[in-house]
Amino acid sequence: MRRQSMALLSMLAIVVACTGTSTKRDKVASIDGESIAYETRGNGALAVVLVHGWSCDRSYFQHQLESLSDRYTVVSLDLAGHGESSIGRGNSTIALFGEDVAAVVRKLDLKRVVLVGHSMGGDVVVAAARLLKGRVVGLVWVDDYKELGPPSSDEDIEAFVAQFRADFPGMANKVVRSLFREDADPALVDRIAKDMASAPPQVGTTSIESSFKYAREIPGALAELKLPVIAINADNGPTNVASLEKHGVKVVVMTGAGHFLMLEDPPRFDTMLAAAIEELQK
Repeated sequence: MRRQSMALLSMLAIVVACTGTSTKRDKVASIDGESIAYETRGNGALAVVLVHGWSCDRSYFQHQLESLSDRYTVVSLDLAGHGESSIGRGNSTIALFGEDVAAVVRKLDLKRVVLVGHSMGGDVVVAAARLLKGRVVGLVWVDDYKELGPPSSDEDIEAFVAQFRADFPGMANKVVRSLFREDADPALVDRIAKDMASAPPQVGTTSIESSFKYAREIPGALAELKLPVIAINADNGPTNVASLEKHGVKVVVMTGAGHFLMLEDPPRFDTMLAAAIEELQK
């Protein structure tokens, strides 16, 4: 009987432990009524919110959702027009994406948050932090800005975006492939290029234009927020460390990786991300 009781208690302990780390999925309405899909895992006092990049979705952070959940409450979401979120927004802007993130944080009533943004998601977490003052501990940019210098002109932005309007799948495929190192896994390159090239053209075109224009607000926004920011950049291109440090951004470089570091080498990236999150709390 004692042995059976101990076995039952052990089974219950396993069930409780698994329940505590199970993934929970839900949706919340953003400021304009768009339905934002998100998932949470873990129950730590600090929340880590993972925000995907341009023409991606929350699955790009799946490994981190799982690996960080033993220490934190981890949240990943699909911005409007991406993944399982609704696609009714006519003009996808960084400001509205920031509202998407803020809606999730408020729905979950998260009090202490680190916002992590990959690529365009780096702009989005800045926009979200401006809406969530008092809740955000710090920001992590994942291969977003290699430099904070003079912004692109309207003419240069329009010329670049026009190429996506003319042939979104072809241009997206070309740009995505250029973000990898030459020694990248061909299967991973093909998978991501195909996935991102199949994104809704209206969402992809308007959001990339907004992202380039929002870059002009970044220096002022960082000064306004006065939050610690750590940039984890890949070495697929040079990072102007001085230009980032000038605006209070600490730079960490992940060697041997391209733009999608969290997918190219998840264990090594997870270690760097966990270290960054710990540092932001000091």
